[in-house]
Amino acid sequence: LAVKDPTAVERANLLNMAKLSIKGLIESALSFGRTLDSDYPPLQQFFVVMEHCLKHGLKVRKSFLSYNKTIWGPLELVEKLYPEAEEIAASVRDLPGLKTPLGRARAWLRLALMQKKMADYLRCLIIQRDLLSEFYEYHALMMEEEGAVIVGLLVGLNVIDANLCVKGEDLDSQVGVIDFSMYLKSDDEIGGKERDEQIAAILDQKNYVEELNRQLNSTVSSLHARVDSLEKSNTKLIEELAIAKNNIIKLQEENHQLRSENTLILMKTQHHLEATKVDVEAELQTYKHSRQGLDEMYNEARRQLREESQLRQDMENELVVQVSMKHEIELAMKLLEKDIHEKQDALIGLRQQLDEVKAINVEMYQKLQVSEDAMKEKNEIIGRLEDKTNQINATMKQLEQRLQQAEKAQVEAEAEDEKLQQEYVNKSESLQKEFSQKEKQLLQLETDLKIEKEWRQTLEDDLQKEKETVSHLRLETQEIMNLKKEFLKLQEKNKQLKRICQDQEAALQELASKLSESKLKIEDIKEANKALQGQVWLKDKEATHCKLCEKEFSLSKRKHHCRNCGEIFCNACSDNELPLPSSPKPVRVCDSCHAILIQRCSSNVP
Repeated sequence: LAVKDPTAVERANLLNMAKLSIKGLIESALSFGRTLDSDYPPLQQFFVVMEHCLKHGLKVRKSFLSYNKTIWGPLELVEKLYPEAEEIAASVRDLPGLKTPLGRARAWLRLALMQKKMADYLRCLIIQRDLLSEFYEYHALMMEEEGAVIVGLLVGLNVIDANLCVKGEDLDSQVGVIDFSMYLKSDDEIGGKERDEQIAAILDQKNYVEELNRQLNSTVSSLHARVDSLEKSNTKLIEELAIAKNNIIKLQEENHQLRSENTLILMKTQHHLEATKVDVEAELQTYKHSRQGLDEMYNEARRQLREESQLRQDMENELVVQVSMKHEIELAMKLLEKDIHEKQDALIGLRQQLDEVKAINVEMYQKLQVSEDAMKEKNEIIGRLEDKTNQINATMKQLEQRLQQAEKAQVEAEAEDEKLQQEYVNKSESLQKEFSQKEKQLLQLETDLKIEKEWRQTLEDDLQKEKETVSHLRLETQEIMNLKKEFLKLQEKNKQLKRICQDQEAALQELASKLSESKLKIEDIKEANKALQGQVWLKDKEATHCKLCEKEFSLSKRKHHCRNCGEIFCNACSDNELPLPSSPKPVRVCDSCHAILIQRCSSNVP
């Protein structure tokens, strides 16, 4: 018999178990009711079978403490491939009771079943085999055709409605064991052939368990090797600890020796301090007498410095005020210049407008004269027409007289009378037409005259406004002249202030030079004090001869100590004297560093 591939047998077994669990779940759900809860046994067995299918061929990932083998990695990858799965992944991560990746994977499977999208999610996952290869071996169920068959079987679960409570359930500690009793039949219904198939399945299961044992043995051996390496490192650390303890003991012994030496040194220094304390007290008395004069000098210089600094502060404040006034005057000057330029431009524009108005007035005056001439001519024409009407009235009166005379001879001259009447009618109609035309011309002339009068009135109003603007501009020019005068006055004041400021700056420079001199003097005094504090005088027994003349000190040759360089001279060698304002007598000065000398009593003089 040909030897079968154990991985292929495992895949076939898992596929058969998936078929049985899905078929049993659908049949029991249809008989029991389509809505299932988490306590339903076929549903629990379905999740266990799906967990085994997803675990098949899963790569083992090494972590810091142990080996990790979980199905949460590939399931977490679904949200990148299928955007609708992001909600499930987020809700699984936010569940408070889940601590292990296996528990998150179990919660994910339950939520996917409730959404009826488990088949869609796993189908997107098995399509991307290059991404699955990071998590599964090449012979895993999800990498082969059996995975696609299981995804197809999962589509049938969409007829089931599941109502599962994931939040309160302990998914981390559940044991995923398949209960085969649900899928086994009784002995009466099983024939010989089925027994052989069952035995073959049991043998396959045995092989699967042996393979699992083999993998567990390999992991145990690797753990033993790791334990051995940790024991070796532990022994090395114990040896290093023993060496460190020996070093600590040696250091403690050295510490005891150093402490004993330190106590001896302290005893010697205490005796030495008691011996030098008497000399220090004597030197302190002499230092206090000399320090009084220096303190008085220092206080006087400090008082002068405060007065000069106060004067300088006042001068600086006045200078700041003067500078601010100068800036304000400059800004006012700039604004005045800008205003003058603007007003000059406005004057030029107004002059141009005035010239234009004058030209318009001249034109209007000429037009007015022309219209007056036309009016005169029209008045003459109207007079002529009135004369003609008077003549017509006279002729009409004559005609009436003639008519009266002709009435008498009406019978004789009817033909002549009709002709005359016809001529009279024609003449009267023509005269009426001429009269109506003249009336129309007169109305037109009157309207033209009214328009010209209104135009003249508007021109007079504009002229009045222009006169007012000219008077206003004259007032503004007068104000500008006054501002120019004030500006000249301000310039003169500015020049005077500049002179005062220059004088004040010169005074400040003089004050600064004096202050710098006083500061240098104070620094010299401070340095002298520091040098006096830092110097250590020689003992009286050691200082027996002068440094310059090398003669022995006596009652006539007294000791004088330099504050700065620490040298000791006799009174004959230190003849340089310097008058001080604080002391009535002159002070002796060192020949080498020119510091003040302090007189000391010699050891052989009482």
